[in-house]
Parts: sequence; structure tokens; C-alpha cells
Amino acid sequence: MKKSINLKNEILSYVLITLGILTYTFAWSAFMLPAKIVGGGVSGISSVIYYACGIHIPIGVLNLFINAVLLAIGFKVLGPKFGVKTIFGIVMSSLAFILWQQILDVEKLFNVDEFGGFMCAIIGGAVCGGGIGLAFAMGGNSGGTDIIALILTKFYNVSPGKVIMYLDIFIIGSSYFISGRLENVVFGYIVMVTMTYVLDMVIDGNKQSYQIMVFSGMNSEIGEAITTEVGRGATLLDGEGCYSHNPSKVLIVMTHRADKPIVMRIINRIDPSAFVSVSKVQGVYGKNFDKIKI
Repeated sequence: MKKSINLKNEILSYVLITLGILTYTFAWSAFMLPAKIVGGGVSGISSVIYYACGIHIPIGVLNLFINAVLLAIGFKVLGPKFGVKTIFGIVMSSLAFILWQQILDVEKLFNVDEFGGFMCAIIGGAVCGGGIGLAFAMGGNSGGTDIIALILTKFYNVSPGKVIMYLDIFIIGSSYFISGRLENVVFGYIVMVTMTYVLDMVIDGNKQSYQIMVFSGMNSEIGEAITTEVGRGATLLDGEGCYSHNPSKVLIVMTHRADKPIVMRIINRIDPSAFVSVSKVQGVYGKNFDKIKI
């Protein structure tokens, strides 16, 4: 029974990864490429080559070739760190580009001249972010510059995120030499920002958590009310005032975004004069929250 459930979950994850990649490549094919807007990653490199070559090599073919080279280098330098879902994502994204461009010809689906470059950048970036965010949430990706980032971070003390950001900035900037139009470079950066924002919202939007610290003489009552009414655990820590040196209790509560207003109402109801600190946290792992994923 357990194996059957795991198999169903695995199949579902691949279906959602496929849907996400189809959405991601559709945005490129329908909005960004017709408007000659270049985004980041291997898809961006492929589109630069696509525009630069006299003979238009299909982006799906370029995407597959570049990713295959990067994967081969990655296996050589890093060893077998790349899972089946990464390889699946690379092949699927390449096939999806060929589907949208060579088979269905979605470049003619919308009149990008009527939309304008700015709207194409916003729509394309948002749809790209939603699609690749769905794939990321299921453990998949479309390969790309993250392989370069992993290779560089093995030899240099740099952040993978910074490497990917600098690579994307360089790739988008290089599109100026193709179109000769500075506005297309700006639209490329708009795509990058929009895509990143939507991607983060898809992956972390519903999981956003908060750490609430309460300094009050009634923290025991507040903690008990939160536990009873919200169903969230709370922790009392021993504290001491720096000026008065009087002992006090500090209440810490970890809560999801949906529960935060309820917790704040409870605090205000029991002690309106309480001193409260609210912080967004990157992740919360444990009971009633996320599981640690290695």
C-alpha cells in the first residue's frame, strides 16, 4: 500500500514538473522570443545564439546541446550529483521548445507589437516564474546555469546564488549586441525580476512563516491562549531586563502566515501594552511545519 502511494506521488510529481516546464517554455516562445527579449539561464544563452546565427537553429536543440555539455562537465568535475529529475527537466524543456516553436508555432498566437515590449516582459516573466516555480516545488528544474554555479563554488568561496545572478546579468546584457537596442536589455532585466518574484511566491508564498517574540508580564497566559485557540506551540524563555535586572519571561511563537493575525489579536486582547517583535523567517522545519529536505 505504501509503495502504491509513493508511486502515485512520484508520477504526480513528474506530471506537475512537465506542466511547469511546458508553461515556462510557452512564455518564452509566445511572449519573449517574438519580442526579441532575452532572459537568463541556458534558455537565454540559446536565444542569444538563435538571434546571432544566420541560420536559425531551433532553441530546443540549442538548449539540449548546451545543457548536455554542462552536464558532462558537471559529472566530470562534481561527480554524479544530478538526479533523474534534472535530466528529465533538461530533455523535457528542449522538447517543449520544439513543440511550441516548430510544431505549434505559438509565436504567431499573440501580436507582440500590440502588447509592447514592457507588457511582454511582465507577462513572460510572470508566466515563466509560475511555470518554473511549479517544477522547482516538485523537485525538478530545467538544468542550466546552476551547474556552472556548482562548479565555480567548488573551487572558489562564492555564493551559488550570486554566480547565477551575475551570469544572468551578463547573458541579458549581451543581448544588446544582437538587437542594438538598450530597451530590450532593460526588458530582459524586468523579466528576471518578475520571474524571480513570482517563482518565490509560488514556492514559498503559501509557506511563509513568522517568528513572533512577545515581551509581557502576561506571557504565560498569552502562550496558553495561543496553544489552545490556534493550535500552535509556544516557548517561554528566561530573560532579564538590562536596566532593571528583573527576571522576565520571553514568549516565542512560530506561525504560518494565515495564523499570524489570530496570534496578534490574542496578544492584543490579553495585554494591549505588550512589546512584540514580528520577523519573517526563511524556513521553519519540524512538527506542523516543513520537513527538512536533503
